[in-house]
Amino acid sequence: MDHTAFIFPGQGAQFVGMGKELADAFASARAVFEEVDAALGENFSSLIWEGSDDDLKLTANTQPALMAVSLAVTRALEAEFGVKVGDATYVAGHSLGEYSALAAAGAISVGDAAKLLRFRGESMQKAVPAGEGAMAALLGATIEQAEAACAASGGVCEIANDNAPGQVVLSGAKAAVEAAAEWSKENGIKKAVLLPVSAPFHCSLMQPAADAMAEALATTELKSPIVPVYANVTAAPVTDPAEIRNLLVEQVTARVRWRESVEKMAAEGVVNLVECGAGKVLTVMNRRTVKGLNGTALGTPSDLEAFAEAQNQA
Repeated sequence: MDHTAFIFPGQGAQFVGMGKELADAFASARAVFEEVDAALGENFSSLIWEGSDDDLKLTANTQPALMAVSLAVTRALEAEFGVKVGDATYVAGHSLGEYSALAAAGAISVGDAAKLLRFRGESMQKAVPAGEGAMAALLGATIEQAEAACAASGGVCEIANDNAPGQVVLSGAKAAVEAAAEWSKENGIKKAVLLPVSAPFHCSLMQPAADAMAEALATTELKSPIVPVYANVTAAPVTDPAEIRNLLVEQVTARVRWRESVEKMAAEGVVNLVECGAGKVLTVMNRRTVKGLNGTALGTPSDLEAFAEAQNQA
């Protein structure tokens, strides 16, 4: 498991029914969903598996749901196949996925992660009145071009996600983001697409949510993770609980530096990125960031079996 990082997806990877096969196949995976149900005080699993797409898309549901599926993967890997997160070099997660990474590395309990993510989703939703914020993906843009688009927007418009070469997401006030998207089209950027999101994540308009998370995190127990966690805010590994707490607060308004995180992990010798949870959004993005990185997405029992078998043969 040397040279391996476990990575955890963020919002946008969700789909109704995710994780159901894992829960049916493995008691260890089922136990994670039961833990999340108990923490949230509701039959949350049924919303994930049988609910409506609209309900799952509500950010206060999406965030704990994706974490639950990711942790079902890592717990089943360990319990059924003896593959341990602690044997990896790093863990990292995209936005809310950072909470999944911390829970997988033992820095936070699954129940606390579920409660924090539910609260994080609610706080982000409340931070900006509906319809006042927006996000846009700039395809084919460099960071410098994205920064120029923000500067030309005439309002609050910031880089929210640096996902991969040629994939940068802007966030901010609706009029400013729309102006930046228009500027992009006129200044040689291949495509600017407004995203169907419920709030402008990872920009300074989220400050009320960051303040709320600071209070919630202050009373949550955080331990040192068993492997270093690559933080979104710094694109650097962190193990100190006090620093992790501060970075999680900062993360609400700060840029998700995913491209840099992947580049730096690769520079430090990571060759295998193993995506745990719903879909394979990160695996597809990472291929564009560092050529030659091995990407594996684990979301079903057969994925886990194949991965464990490959580990045993290695």
